[in-house]
Amino acid sequence: MDKQRLNELAEIARRVRVGIIDAVYSASSGHPGGSLSIADILTYLYFEELRVDPANPDAPDRDRFVLSKGHCAPALYSVLAQRGFIPVEDLKTFRKTTSYLQGHPDMKHTPGVDMTSGSLGQGVSVAAGMALAAKMDKSDRRVYAIMGDGESEEGQVWEAAMFAGHHHLDNLCYYVDLNGLQIDGSLDQVVDPRPHDEKFRAFGWNVISINAHDFNEIEAALKAAREYKGKPTVIIGNSVKGKGVSFMENNVGWHGKAPNTEEYEIAMRELGERA
Repeated sequence: MDKQRLNELAEIARRVRVGIIDAVYSASSGHPGGSLSIADILTYLYFEELRVDPANPDAPDRDRFVLSKGHCAPALYSVLAQRGFIPVEDLKTFRKTTSYLQGHPDMKHTPGVDMTSGSLGQGVSVAAGMALAAKMDKSDRRVYAIMGDGESEEGQVWEAAMFAGHHHLDNLCYYVDLNGLQIDGSLDQVVDPRPHDEKFRAFGWNVISINAHDFNEIEAALKAAREYKGKPTVIIGNSVKGKGVSFMENNVGWHGKAPNTEEYEIAMRELGERA
């Protein structure tokens, strides 16, 4: 990737992170930690990878994206806003009772959302079904899904992995946000689902591990996923929970709470929105 495009993507990801913090602060609730850790992969997907059109969000042969860890909706809403699906100013209505931007994505009311998600494990299962449907339709559309590392403790995740491997769904790409923390603590304190790579290989998947915050590695991984034939691909993104806001980084306490006014201002300064 050339330096100019790298800088452009970094700036978009910065704005996505600003939108995440704006949304959660405005709602006085939400999940900033895991939203910030997927800002880079979402930026690359929506600005480089996915075949989608904000002017025609329901195009039949568009690529599909499922945010399986639906509680990180602020990240999805923010990248949809940057891509032109929804107004950026609407992010401040997040979780308001009159808003279409609720705490989990809603495909019926939010342009660009392909799957309503929230109950962990179900999103990746639906994504596998979408991929099989594309094969049956003889369509070249691809399906992408992001899951959390804590989410991968769900048995349904591995049922979906077995299903996708069995059906050789090479049009399907999972992304595991491996930030090492979930709502109750670190993975090794709760139920450690690692090693993901060995588990997915056992179910017949192509496995790629990357630095989740390096656009060159993201680009190479998604290119390899597109080109790999005969197996679905999982990208394991080694990420930092709360990435971009120093006091949120690697801090499990920021899994599901909003910053107060002082913390909000600090975050905005660190993200380049304040002098």
